[in-house]
Amino acid sequence: MFHDPEDRYRFYLFLQEGSERFGHRILAFCLMTNHVHLAVQVGEVPLSRFMQNITFRYTRWQNWRMGKTGHLFQGRYKSFLVDGDAYLQELVAYIHLNPVRAGMTTKLGNYTWSSHRAYLGKEIIPWLNTETVLATYSSDTSTARKQYATFISDRVKEGHREEFHGKGSSDSRVIGDDHFVEAILERADRLPLRRPGLDMVVEVIKRLYSLQEEELASPGQKRWAAEARGVAAWAVQEFSSATLTDLAKRFGRDVSSMSAAVRRLEQRRKTDQGIDERLKRVGRELEGAICQA
Repeated sequence: MFHDPEDRYRFYLFLQEGSERFGHRILAFCLMTNHVHLAVQVGEVPLSRFMQNITFRYTRWQNWRMGKTGHLFQGRYKSFLVDGDAYLQELVAYIHLNPVRAGMTTKLGNYTWSSHRAYLGKEIIPWLNTETVLATYSSDTSTARKQYATFISDRVKEGHREEFHGKGSSDSRVIGDDHFVEAILERADRLPLRRPGLDMVVEVIKRLYSLQEEELASPGQKRWAAEARGVAAWAVQEFSSATLTDLAKRFGRDVSSMSAAVRRLEQRRKTDQGIDERLKRVGRELEGAICQA
């Protein structure tokens, strides 16, 4: 997966851009040779969007560098939800100790491709959030780092832990005490199973922009219609059971242009209040549709 430092720095870039785009926090990471470990505090956007974005972009980068085509990652990523109060310190330490368990280094501080050195204050990674975990040790950063160093040094000889590999619990999707697991699974059982389809997304966009579908699908590049198509693409990615491919076919566009339109919108909404308000309005309508499904 990683051949040299350039690969790893490129993956860092995708982590940074992905976390900013989707509103997630990277709490810890460790890049191995053929896989990656991440501790992510998820925002409002589902983790799957974040992971799909990173894996797609990194695969495209690798194929370009190596002159290859096809898949890089084997199957879907494995994820589980962790009780931050009881297990977050343990999880971060376990992630950081992967190179030691794998025999890649005997001194954890010598391994440069994880967030461990940043936790010790020896490296600055702007897109990494160490504050959340360090605050569980102490409100004083210096004290917290010392306590973290002691905590992880006590676990250097710790071996494989089943619970951090989706095994050894009543439900491998959740790691926490019994009350936490029960609460999460009960909430999951109440989650809606259906998401709005393409027809509903298009109807919401037509109503918001006062356009007919023929205008949305017209070959021209009128700004209002172009913005509407971009918002439709954003809405499909964020809320719909449909895909960008479905939307691209309906509007007679290619997927790459629809994806690029979404990226431009997300940049514009940072400085354009009108765009931000329209995206929020579409989001509210489609979230309401999800709740009613």
